[in-house]
Amino acid sequence: MEKETLKKINQFTRKDLTESEVYTFSVKLCDNDIDRDNERFSDNALEQLAEKFIGKTGIFDHNPSSANQTSRIYDTEVISEPEKLTKDGRPYRYLRADAYMLRTDENKNLIAEIDGGIKKEVSISCSASKRICSVCGSENCSHQKGKDCHIILDGITDAYEWSFVAVPSQVNAGVTKKYRNEVADYENLSTELESAKAEIERLTAENHAYKLKEIRLKTAIEYSIPPELADRISGDNESQIKEDAEKLAKFVKSKPTPNFKGEPQTNTIESAFMEMLNEIKK
Repeated sequence: MEKETLKKINQFTRKDLTESEVYTFSVKLCDNDIDRDNERFSDNALEQLAEKFIGKTGIFDHNPSSANQTSRIYDTEVISEPEKLTKDGRPYRYLRADAYMLRTDENKNLIAEIDGGIKKEVSISCSASKRICSVCGSENCSHQKGKDCHIILDGITDAYEWSFVAVPSQVNAGVTKKYRNEVADYENLSTELESAKAEIERLTAENHAYKLKEIRLKTAIEYSIPPELADRISGDNESQIKEDAEKLAKFVKSKPTPNFKGEPQTNTIESAFMEMLNEIKK
């Protein structure tokens, strides 16, 4: 195994693996020929898939369970075979992927099945934003797929996974396809995301206000400040609230102040607050 191969593999590992720890193999993911569904990938789509499939995991039968993860793609290449033609007479091209898996006791049987040609057929799962008629080049026309035309898949937006399967859609490899209105999806998701952000901000602010209110009440009790004055304590965090409570507590515990008739009166909440305001104005 070349050092460059190990270097590519170790981009996806937590520790550098050695040659003895990994098993590598190549698979033909898909091609540009017309498949059993009367669809094919454009040459441009193959290039896009080559880029997007690097690092993607290999599973079984498109079952998206972590327990089914067996291998990972570390390199891809679009191969041209000019001497071979597609069903409609174009030069044949296909996407080859190089994958690796760990040489463990659990993988021994799978490695043997791959080497023995039992596990061979593969299928990919991806998203294509364009479905083009092979006759008129339109995405919306009256031509009937399979009768008048075939569909060209282009504008690959994502590659999800690749799987070992028994019967793929493509004769040489196999592919399961997912089509979506990408623009509409993006706009809807953007709107939902903005609404979610606004709701999160509102709830965060509300939660912060409740926490500050709770801190003010506990601090008021700690500093022997009447609960009615808890809301008078200012501050945006516990430290600031305690600092302000300490100041307020001095006024609340101050000596009786004379009333308007010059007679002593018991210090009340209102008088304490007024005295604090007068002190601040000085």
